[in-house]
This record gives sequence, C-alpha cells and structure tokens, in this order.
Amino acid sequence: MKKLYFVLFPFIFPFFTYSQDILWEKSYGGTHADYLFDAQPTADYGFILAGSSLSNKTGNKTDDNQGDLDYWIWKMDEKGDLDWQKSFGGSGFDLLQSVKNTRDGGFILAGTSSSMAGFQKKEDCKGITDYWVIKLDATGGEQWQRTIGGSGQDELLCAFQTKDGGYILGGSSSSGPPVISNTKPDGKSLTTTKADLFNKSEKSRGNMDYWIVKLDKQGDIEWQKTYGGQYADVLRGMEQTTDNGYVLAGYSNSPISGDKTANNKGVGDFWIIKINDTGEIQWQNTYGAEGDDQPYVIHQTLDGGYIVGGNSNSKNALTAMGGIVSNGTDYWILKLDQDGGVLWSKTYDFGKVDILTSLVENRDQTYLIGGYAQGDNKRPREGIVGKAMNVVNKEKDGINDYIALKIDEKGEEIWSKTVGSAGEDILRKLVETRDGGYLMAGTSNSSASKDKNGSIGGNDFWVVKLKDKQKVEKVKSSIEAIPNPATTYTNVIIGYDFKYGTATVVDITGRVLQEFAIDSRTVPVNLSRYSEGIYIIKIKTDVKTESVKVIKQVK
Repeated sequence: MKKLYFVLFPFIFPFFTYSQDILWEKSYGGTHADYLFDAQPTADYGFILAGSSLSNKTGNKTDDNQGDLDYWIWKMDEKGDLDWQKSFGGSGFDLLQSVKNTRDGGFILAGTSSSMAGFQKKEDCKGITDYWVIKLDATGGEQWQRTIGGSGQDELLCAFQTKDGGYILGGSSSSGPPVISNTKPDGKSLTTTKADLFNKSEKSRGNMDYWIVKLDKQGDIEWQKTYGGQYADVLRGMEQTTDNGYVLAGYSNSPISGDKTANNKGVGDFWIIKINDTGEIQWQNTYGAEGDDQPYVIHQTLDGGYIVGGNSNSKNALTAMGGIVSNGTDYWILKLDQDGGVLWSKTYDFGKVDILTSLVENRDQTYLIGGYAQGDNKRPREGIVGKAMNVVNKEKDGINDYIALKIDEKGEEIWSKTVGSAGEDILRKLVETRDGGYLMAGTSNSSASKDKNGSIGGNDFWVVKLKDKQKVEKVKSSIEAIPNPATTYTNVIIGYDFKYGTATVVDITGRVLQEFAIDSRTVPVNLSRYSEGIYIIKIKTDVKTESVKVIKQVK
C-alpha cells in the first residue's frame, strides 16, 4: 500500500491545490530601517504603502530623515513602480500606522508622534506621545494636519473617513485631563492655562484605555469617548457599521471595572464594544480562554454580523462553538451575529507562532486572511488544507514568513500560500486588488533568498503581488472618474501608459472651464467652485483622446 500511495500522490494532489503565482516582488527603502504598517489599493489599479523610516536619502528613498522615525508613504502603480513618495516628520518619534483612501481620491494618514513643532510637524507634542493625523490630496499634497492628545501616552492605531464626510480616530490612551491651577502665584487669574493645550476630556480608567475621537470634515473635534477597565485595554481594530455606529475590538486584561462588564477569562481576551454614532455603548462582549488571546481585526460582514481575527495560545476550547489551539500560538477567527453571539469559531495552525494581522471580506463572502508564521512551518508552500497537507513538509524557512489564507463563509480553508526569505518577514496587509490578484505587504530584513530578489537596508518595505490563476483578470477601463458623482474633487483614472497630455473640463454648453497639462495616470480635478450639474472631462494624450461625464453634487 505504501508503494501505491506514493505513486498516486503526485497525480492526486494537484486536483486539491489552487495556484497563486508571484507576478513580481519589490523592496523599497533606504540604507537604514524602514517599517511598513499598512497598504491600500488605489482607484488607478496601483497601491499606497504607509509606514515609518529611519533612513536618509539613500536607496530609493528621496527625502532625508528629520528625527527618530518619520512617516513615509510610497505610491506605486500596478507594476510596483514609483508614482510618488512623501515623508512627514518632526524632531522626535513619528510612527505611521494607517493609511486609508478618502472619497475625494485623497488619503488620511494616522499615527503616533512625540515631535515638537518643526520640519513637517506644525504643532507641539502635548504629552508623552499624541495622535497625529494628516489629510492628503490624490497627489500626496498636504491639506491639513492635527495633533491630538492629553498629558500622557496616546497611541493612534487608525483613522478613516465616515459616512458623514468627517473622520473617526481610534487608538489607546493613558492620558487624562490635567489638573492645573488657574491662578498665578500672585493670586491673579490666568486667561490661558496649560490645560487648554490638551484635547483629552475624560479621565483614564486604568493603565491604557480605548480612546475614540470623531472629527468633522475640516479635522476639528466633534466628540470623543474613553472606554476601559482597571488594567490594560488596547484598541486593535475599528470599523463603521451600517447603522452609522462603530464596532471596536481590542485586547483587555481588566476585570469588571470602569466600562467593562465582564471579567477576563485568562491572561488577556478579545474585548469587543458596539457603539452608536455618538459613542454610546450598545453592547459589549469578552471572548477568550485560559491563555493569551490577542485580536487584531474586526469587520462587519455582508450578512450584518461580524468577523474577528487574531491569535491565541489558549489550549482549551475558546468558545462553546469550539476552536482549540493545536500547538504554540495559532490564528483564531470568530464569526459573530449582529448582537455579538458566536456563530462559529476556528483556529488555523501554520508554525510555532502564528500572528494574524489582516482580514478582508471578498464580494463572494469568502475571507482573505494575512499574517506571518514564526518557527518551522508545517504547511507546504502552497495548497488546500486537509489531511493531504500534512504529508508534505517544506524546507525550514526563515525566522518568519508571509502567510496568505483564504476561507469560505463557514471558516473552511480554500487555499494557503507561504512567501518568505531566509530572514524575518512580517506581513502587515493582504488585500485583493482591482485586477483580481492579491497584494502582500510588510517588512523584511533579508537579502536575496527564496522568494526575495534583494534588499536595500536593514529593514525594507517588501511587497509581493500574487496572481490567482483560478480567476479571469479584470479588464481595465480606458478612462473613468472616481468618485462619480463628486462633491469637491474627482480623479480621472487613465487605464494606459502615455508620455504627455492635457485635461480639459467643459460644461454641458461646451464652455471650457479649465485646461491643464497632465503627466500621470491619476488626474485630480477640482470641481468645488462649480454648481450642480453634469461636466465633461476630456483627456487628450499622445496615445488617444477620450472623455468622461462627471456629475457634480452639492451637499
């Protein structure tokens, strides 16, 4: 039987595999250290990468470092080639954690800063560290920035545009409003106190708390809320929900105290809070077992429930619906109903330590999960899971490898893909791209080896583009406008390469309103000074001439 098994296996196994080819991989950075934390696909089929850099103007980095770490963003086309890059920093520590697309075709950057005013930083740090938010247009030009914080430590995880056109910031804080005397030593009243410099309005509940700040369209604070218990409560994920509220997921080791209504179950647990559009708590739940359970991503699913992704080293059943860690630390996925009840619970084992960092729902209600595996990887480099997968052991990999995993709506695995070098590869984001492929983005400290062709510095941004051979590649539009309808800016996306061209905006009577030269496939067009109506944007290049209609709305 053994002979028959090994003869048949090579012919059987391909029927159970899905192939994701590496189309290209690229490294970006200077000669020191560059750390990627987020990536987003853009409307022009390209991508924007966000992280922080210690490198000066070396490698393929074009700006010198200003302080300890600076914000660094890299905008690239669908082939991974540079469109533009920007650095923002002060004299201190500036850690960029998040980049998100905005409806005007621009971007919102979110991170943590200890810098005083100087260089690109326009406001002083208020405490130990603050929230630092920067709004950019579609070409990376700064529109506004805000420094928000209290007297202590404030760490911003993410920011994104809300349905009302404003922005929501989510992070963790140990700050409280400072108690400072309002009188001078001579007894006379002060007109301005140091307390006026701080933005935090509520007391800290414990060590660290969730801190949510709602901004309007101009970046000014509308409201803020603090949620926490006696010990450490650290926000890890946040998303706006269909009812205009928000769902928050984080790590907690607090007992019943403060805002927390359930004791922790082990070393630390998932703590999920559902709030309304003004920050009032609607429900909350704690999930975990006897070990350490760390959430990283939460998402409201198309069915109105939620999916939560993280990792766990708990050995016992994590919920009544199952989910047992097999060895070390595994991915842990919880599917919840709209009230936080557990529908199913699954764990996924790749190596000794598996860290989940990214989770995206696809239109077909499958889920794309990204992370990295530490230690010997038990899986083959590619394939569908099941009993057959344990038959093949791949060679020992580096310290960490990128892991991509796709599961169906019930949590059953469809395929997995391992990409790595001989060093440490930390995957931060895995997304499905507009052309039907996948982008894996993170940080690597390895030189050329295995799937990696080379390196620039000690740590680089490392991006891998995968092509799913099971999917038909989507045909690009030759020209399109996003957003459309638009209220202020629209961006004309040109689906082909060209050397030079012009953009012309006309109204429905044929009157020319503006005309300008273009040299990029993303063309921002300012419609803010025009009335409601239909406008035509004509794009004339050395390749061809086309037009697109855009509806201008006034809100």
